[in-house]
Amino acid sequence: MSLQTLSEWLRCPNCFLPLHPSGHLLLGCERGHSFDVNKRGFVNLLTGPRKFIGDSAAMLDARDRFLDAGWYEPLRDAIRTRVAGESPRRLLDVGCGTGYYLGAALPPSGGVRALGMDLSPVAVGRTIRPDDRVDGLVADVWSPLPLRDGTADIILNVFAPRNAAEFHRVLRADGLLLVVVPQPSHLWQLRESGLAVQMQADKAAHLTTSLAAWFSLESHDQLERTVRLSMTEVTSLIGMGPSAHHTDSAAAVDSVGCDRQVTVAFDIFGFRRR
Repeated sequence: MSLQTLSEWLRCPNCFLPLHPSGHLLLGCERGHSFDVNKRGFVNLLTGPRKFIGDSAAMLDARDRFLDAGWYEPLRDAIRTRVAGESPRRLLDVGCGTGYYLGAALPPSGGVRALGMDLSPVAVGRTIRPDDRVDGLVADVWSPLPLRDGTADIILNVFAPRNAAEFHRVLRADGLLLVVVPQPSHLWQLRESGLAVQMQADKAAHLTTSLAAWFSLESHDQLERTVRLSMTEVTSLIGMGPSAHHTDSAAAVDSVGCDRQVTVAFDIFGFRRR
């Protein structure tokens, strides 16, 4: 872990001046604001009250189990291919979760640096663990981001909230914003059974409209397939996402009592910074 490489991403959340190493496991700005860096290599720059909570360790465990089984591997491969065409030097993953997609986006070698950002300190800790090229930041996407202007070549945003104006600020000129959202058919079998929360029907249209003032749509790809999942896999799938905040996934799946066919479907959008 390098305080220098971590600090090069960051600005003070209080006065917006650049942060720099200021002591052992400390970052500070010229106005004297100081922030402790976790010994695992990430910094928490949350300030003020928060409307939402980050993913719990149990949710991240469920996500690890489900993703490690390969069910979302086609999406991971699509992200890897799209990012490789950009030859980025600096990658920012907003809503990094376990780091599954950021790990795919990082090339196996070279001087690329990455920053995993999430509201959950547990998630950030998991994201930075496998690769010393990845720094970590705990921050709220709905607040002014504690990130320097133009610091990222690519922003990844996979199943995560978006702050269009702040994304525009921290992305370099002509940088790429890569956004993944679920299609209306995603997990429809589970929603019909009451096992998953309902989703916004026009999510893709709302996304492009909300970003239009800052970004131009460059590409749109779709992935869809139907898979057969065991009860255990359905439990992990429900427990790893927003349904976990509303559903006792194990009890709900036990009530179904059998394997299930489940549609997984994604929209992958590439936006270019205006």
